[in-house]
Amino acid sequence: MPKDLSLAVDAMGGDYGPEINVPGSLAAARETGAKIILVGDEASINQELGRHAHNDLEVEVVHTTQVAGMAERPSDILRRKKDSSIQVAFRLVREGRAQGVVTAGNSGAALACGMFILGRINGVDRPALASIMPTLKKPIVLIDVGANADCKPYNLVQFGLMAEVLARHVLGIASPKVGILSIGEEEGKGNALTKEAYSLLKSSSLNFIGNVEGRDVFTGETDVIVCDGFVGNVALKLSEGLGSALTTMLKTELKRSIWSKLGTLIALPAFKRFTKKIDYAEYGGAPILGLNGIAIVCHGSSNARAITTALQQAALFVRKKANDQIVQGLHANTELSLFSRSGQSSVMRREASGL
Repeated sequence: MPKDLSLAVDAMGGDYGPEINVPGSLAAARETGAKIILVGDEASINQELGRHAHNDLEVEVVHTTQVAGMAERPSDILRRKKDSSIQVAFRLVREGRAQGVVTAGNSGAALACGMFILGRINGVDRPALASIMPTLKKPIVLIDVGANADCKPYNLVQFGLMAEVLARHVLGIASPKVGILSIGEEEGKGNALTKEAYSLLKSSSLNFIGNVEGRDVFTGETDVIVCDGFVGNVALKLSEGLGSALTTMLKTELKRSIWSKLGTLIALPAFKRFTKKIDYAEYGGAPILGLNGIAIVCHGSSNARAITTALQQAALFVRKKANDQIVQGLHANTELSLFSRSGQSSVMRREASGL
């Protein structure tokens, strides 16, 4: 881990603000050795810092006078709240004072700050949120999970290109298998978006394996699953809700009789491992791919553990030089410009001519 690693945290973001962000950040600082820059109302942050031992940690507080509301429009936050904790945290990355930023605040504002403060990687039309998810075999990347509700086919190809680089260089998968989330395995299944994206992905250099049905997401047979942000967000929230419901149902059933309670004592270690494996807090947040910097967005309802894991994830991205790898990987791939807004007409001409 780089000795001068600094990570900025939007301490006012999320449903609980400093109450969750501060202890989560301190735990991450202790585990990663990173300097943590807590951005937000100084009095509120210091009040929470006073409840936790942190003299052995490198912590800085950057005071701001505004907070971006979870329900506010991103455009309003950008225009009217220049001194909001989320904007200032992103600016710290742009200025080089931090190597990454973590926020549990307004996800739309986080995306807007990323685009207008950090800027997009040259050639990327739309940044996307990538979620690293647990499966039966290994973690996979699901992209996009909420940044772009309405997409064009070439957007999905660019998502696949970015996530493929992430899977190779961060997850360590030599030749990631890329699929598109659809309603059937056959090539002709899906709506107009998935059908056209299928054609473009098939003609790309990616290790494209075709359509992936929802029931196959968690088998671990596919390393990168591509979809638009509307479908991806529904899939992500459904999986998180299902995991939580399964845990609750198991607890209820295990307490139903004296025999099940006795069985619970035997199975308790396995039950704890299962609960941990499906807990979203263990997988941090969703990195925004396509930006000139490392930015990770957490759930608004994140607990301290989720903030800690997101910061660990950010530290890992810095250590692996993930963003540099994505930049280099995309720039080395001539398809980035081919599968883009400007390159779309050339793709259509090439397909029409049968080349």
